[in-house]
Amino acid sequence: MFNGIIFYKGSVTKILKRSKGINIFIKSNLKLNKKDVGVSIACDGVCLTLITIKKKIMEFYLSNETLERSRFKNLKKNEIINLELPLRYGQKISGHICQGHVDTVGKILNIRKIDKSFLFDFEISRNQRKNIIEKASICINGISLTISKLTKKGFQIWVIPHTLKLTNLSRLKKGSFVNIEIDILSKYVKNFFS
Repeated sequence: MFNGIIFYKGSVTKILKRSKGINIFIKSNLKLNKKDVGVSIACDGVCLTLITIKKKIMEFYLSNETLERSRFKNLKKNEIINLELPLRYGQKISGHICQGHVDTVGKILNIRKIDKSFLFDFEISRNQRKNIIEKASICINGISLTISKLTKKGFQIWVIPHTLKLTNLSRLKKGSFVNIEIDILSKYVKNFFS
């Protein structure tokens, strides 16, 4: 379980293709050692299991199922990935509860700078639009954000300079794809009333 507050990023150093998935290698300054093998780490919001670590390079295996549900099917070497370690008991939750179970891939339709902040416009599938509500939390590339407005094709969010600096949102542009996890509470409530 995560809370979508990002302090670390990593760079993809290698991608190994397999018959039923891929192994990815990410270099970062996360303080981990061999005893941490098996821990879950949110990589751009996708909960992945650490399988090896050597000289600050972490290795993860992604199945075809994970690739199909995330933007990682188009992952490239040198891409910057947002990283978050799982929550510890007693730790402050500044964002919202994120599971690392990506629901869909979204596309950036537009980014506008307004004063010091940025307004991002996202498109998501019609089938997922029914699960989002204005002012609800949403996890984008592992970042806990708030939906400011619903649109015909998806939704908008505001990003403050501090969040832009600490995450890979600063590297995205119109047409970029992102991992999206819809707030679990929204999904449960909708399912209950359905």
